[in-house]
Amino acid sequence: MSTTICQVMGFLVSSLGIGGSIMATAMDTWSTQDLYDNPVTAVFQYQGLWRSCVRQSSGFTECRPYFTILGLPAMFQAVRALMIVGIVLGILGLLVCIFALKCIRIGSMEDTAKANMTLTSGIMFIVAGLCAITGVSVFANMLVTNFWMSTTNMYQGMQNVQNRYTFGSALFVGWVAGGLALVGGIMMCLACKGLIPEESRYKAVSYNASGRNISYRTGPYKVGSGYEADPKTRKGAGYEEAPRSEDGRRSYPSKYDYV
Repeated sequence: MSTTICQVMGFLVSSLGIGGSIMATAMDTWSTQDLYDNPVTAVFQYQGLWRSCVRQSSGFTECRPYFTILGLPAMFQAVRALMIVGIVLGILGLLVCIFALKCIRIGSMEDTAKANMTLTSGIMFIVAGLCAITGVSVFANMLVTNFWMSTTNMYQGMQNVQNRYTFGSALFVGWVAGGLALVGGIMMCLACKGLIPEESRYKAVSYNASGRNISYRTGPYKVGSGYEADPKTRKGAGYEEAPRSEDGRRSYPSKYDYV
């Protein structure tokens, strides 16, 4: 029962994590304009992985997608790739996990196959969670670097100072989603151990060959050639052939002859 609960909980937690990763990737608030020095502004800017948006004080919002990937920084494209890889692995892991659930019986699928599928889905969830956490962390590092560079230029009195951007809500959603996917994957790996059946113990079985001279036994046995001469034809020291009678038959001494 505990194995089933752990498996189902891992599936649910991982589903929340993958759903959160998809939502974070689609959100436009990965970076938002810092309004610390200018709290009152007519234009508020925020950016995502796929487009940048501008919201005016009148409430009108205009978004423009990134029409080319050649002008984007390499780290920005790496973040995109990590999030996409994490989502694809997560979706594949969910499909595998559905068929691996112990409460769902499909045909004559054995517990060993379900254990292997559970372990596979758990590894996929772990990798998906690590991809999401890594992608969000890389983007956050880019924001921190640009923020302090803009702050330095601002205090040095340089002209044409760019706007400073800070963490958006999508970053926190991505961190939480990656953590949930990671925890769900670990739970699936733990549930795999409970699905593996115990090793079967095979008892010894005696096998008899088709020939009459060779036999295999489980217990102690005496090794012999298997070929023995007819006791009537066996001769050796101390062996005396019984005398023959007139009709050709051998006469053997009776027990009374030794008295």
